[in-house]
Amino acid sequence: MAILEILEFPDPRLRKQAQAVTRVDDALRTLIDDMLETMYDASGIGLAATQVNEHRRLLVMDTSTERNQPRVYINPEVDVLDPELGEYDEGCLSVPGFYETVHRPRRVRVTALDRNGETFSEELDELAAICLQHEIDHLDGKLFVDYLSPLKRQRIRKKLEKSQRQHA
Repeated sequence: MAILEILEFPDPRLRKQAQAVTRVDDALRTLIDDMLETMYDASGIGLAATQVNEHRRLLVMDTSTERNQPRVYINPEVDVLDPELGEYDEGCLSVPGFYETVHRPRRVRVTALDRNGETFSEELDELAAICLQHEIDHLDGKLFVDYLSPLKRQRIRKKLEKSQRQHA
């Protein structure tokens, strides 16, 4: 397994739309394992393939306290089960060091393929539902900063660009 590079805002590759996965094979399972290792190494709870410059509809998550319940979603499709919005302070591995309040549906149903290419469906609520929606946004080329005011988004962008210049 390998630790992959996580793209950081405002990298334009984060805006690229992910394409549907057409074949679940050993190469994809290796990417899944690398993404999980990368997510755990970065202390994240979710990671979309777009964030590691793989533009396929694939994401991994683990919202368990023990960090021992990895989930894999290939070509996820979401249906909102409860229109009531939850308010969460979201962070993102691609927007390091920033947390902002975002409103998203609290309860969803997801249908996807698992790491073996088998279709499954499950209901998620609270943090798992929020995380899933956040990661699917990445697959659509959207970031949590897009939910913020233009002023806040610009402030975050400038701070990250400065930090990236200092580390280059």
